[in-house]
Amino acid sequence: MSEKLSIAERCAIPRHGMPHQDPAERVKNFNEVAVGWDRETAVAEARRCLLCKNPQCVTNCPAEIDIPGFIEKIAEGEFLEAARILRASSALPAVCGRVCPQETQCELTCVMGKKYEPVAIGRLERFASDYALFEEELPVPASAPPTGKKVAVVGAGPAGITVAGDLVKLGHEVTLFEALHAPGGVLVYGIPEFRLPKEIVRLELEVIQQLGVKLVTNFVVGRTATVDELLAEYDAVFLGNGAGAPSFLNIPGENLNGVYSASEYLTRCNLMKAYQFPEHTTPVAKGKKVAVLGGGNVAMDAVRMSLRLGADEGNILYRRSRKEMPARIEEIENAEEEGVRFNYLVNPVRFIGNELNWVTGVECLRMELGEPDASGRRRPLPLKGSEFVVEADMVVVAIGQNANPIVASTATGVETNERGYFMADDDGRCTKPGVFAGGDIVTGAATVILAIGAGKKAARAMHDYLATGKWPVATEK
Repeated sequence: MSEKLSIAERCAIPRHGMPHQDPAERVKNFNEVAVGWDRETAVAEARRCLLCKNPQCVTNCPAEIDIPGFIEKIAEGEFLEAARILRASSALPAVCGRVCPQETQCELTCVMGKKYEPVAIGRLERFASDYALFEEELPVPASAPPTGKKVAVVGAGPAGITVAGDLVKLGHEVTLFEALHAPGGVLVYGIPEFRLPKEIVRLELEVIQQLGVKLVTNFVVGRTATVDELLAEYDAVFLGNGAGAPSFLNIPGENLNGVYSASEYLTRCNLMKAYQFPEHTTPVAKGKKVAVLGGGNVAMDAVRMSLRLGADEGNILYRRSRKEMPARIEEIENAEEEGVRFNYLVNPVRFIGNELNWVTGVECLRMELGEPDASGRRRPLPLKGSEFVVEADMVVVAIGQNANPIVASTATGVETNERGYFMADDDGRCTKPGVFAGGDIVTGAATVILAIGAGKKAARAMHDYLATGKWPVATEK
């Protein structure tokens, strides 16, 4: 079908929207907000693709997916073939189709977007991947002959899953070690069910296990075994343990009851199913007036979670303006539709509590924006005498995360920087031969797709190392 359309005909097709649950209904449940496309919509959107000979969308995709290739197959109604093309490059296509910031990656450089709206690449990726997961099973591809090499992957998050999936297909024996009782990393403990269903992550992981990846949970590298002990047993080790330690503001009152880090709050709700208490035994605070500090996707996840748990008010406190918020526009809009209150240009200075040491409010200063700082965003500057109080009986601090030092403390010769992140070159090589790292534990907290991209680069470098035994004399830092 697609080859019969002229460029003018393709350009005349409007971009298709994504149907969502009604905000008034979805705020009462944990079902996925975006409900997905039917076949007719997916084919119609796929027919918009210009099938560029030099596709810039691919260049800007960290997962290196053949984007025109899989979209053309959707346009032709060959959905399973589209899914095969996706999975050839990505171990997590159904995940990326939901949480990848396509608007700043592949869709940003879509040629169609120069004059019209870009092709909805992410939504098409979700459609084809879901088709293979739920409607017509994609055959598991054959792996290369066994190489006899063994690889340990630390952390079953996006980077680790990618490395494991790529290396097992190349014939290596791969064991994936996860500290928690369920694999997935931030995909399961950070991102809520209403944005990324746990079943999607489970099915994606099932595919790489069918390929031969061994999964070991409840295994804390640094406690159950050290990195050095793994390296003595395996030919190479990949460290993808993420940045799971919370960041705090270090302001008065931060130790009051009812003040959570986003890491603890979302982990309790997501991985430990506290939102189903007492059916599941992990409790969680359910505030009526909830304040979430931060402006990223994690902050959006936390405040939207609080509304679903019964909060009357969900407030975002952010020290810059909406324009500077790092969260995806889609997530901000979803939060606005659900009734979240956005308080811009405010900076918390202390938490206020009652005689029982429960938080009752957040004292803030109003801010104004000055010149851009190192992040490229305008620096927030306090306005003297502008103090005011936001009432809150629960606060979630979502201002970023840090490296957990447990893994690094047992990895002799593997250097870290001043913030505790592993030092690695562009291909993931660390400062000790045989040890690689990638994802948030190298870059600091970033996006799922960037972790996947780092995993792909590291897997290639690891394969080369396993085949040749060669290690660069000097590693970039």
